[in-house]
Amino acid sequence: MTMPASLGHNGGPPFEDGDDPAGWRLWCWRRAHRRAWRAPPREVALRRLARAEVLGMTYRDYALEILERGRHP
Repeated sequence: MTMPASLGHNGGPPFEDGDDPAGWRLWCWRRAHRRAWRAPPREVALRRLARAEVLGMTYRDYALEILERGRHP
């Protein structure tokens, strides 16, 4: 028999003793990774592609630089 959820409980599954929370961290990381690499609007992608070509980089490398540093190279 399960106890009713207390105030503020999100209704998710309880963590049992011995459960590895790495599953949760992995899920969060995959979600963040998917959101970070979501396709930008066409104009932004074309501008990034042009800038990457000027710098001699691939689009993916240029986008990775933006994601890692939080600013344009």
